[in-house]
Amino acid sequence: EWTGLLHSSYLISMLVSALAGKPVESKEPPRDIGGNITFWVKCLYSLALLVFCFAVTLVALFDGKTTMWEGVPPIVAVIIFFILMSVVGMLEGMQIAFFAVAKVPDSERGEAKFAKMTCDILFGGTGNNLPGFMIGRQ
Repeated sequence: EWTGLLHSSYLISMLVSALAGKPVESKEPPRDIGGNITFWVKCLYSLALLVFCFAVTLVALFDGKTTMWEGVPPIVAVIIFFILMSVVGMLEGMQIAFFAVAKVPDSERGEAKFAKMTCDILFGGTGNNLPGFMIGRQ
């Protein structure tokens, strides 16, 4: 946290909150002017690093400097890259959601069919499904 390496995620959080029209709720005290400057410098540093890494990855994919099979067009490699990154993002989100839902009583989990089926699978049986998902996700 103190390095600021992942502070670009705060920017995403602020963007989503602004688009939803809901303020970000925090249990932290408001930052002073020095804290604000440090926060925004870390955000810019993190965003610059993210853009640089993204650019390097795309250049490598388009130049064919990857371990992708011979004969696979660069645009297909880029599409596969984005599909796999989307899957990783969804798995990360699922991990967070599953840990949050684990603390919610059955009666408060709602009535959505797929949500109930997922909870039945995760929290049913011998209790090994959630840990198994977490280990298998790695």
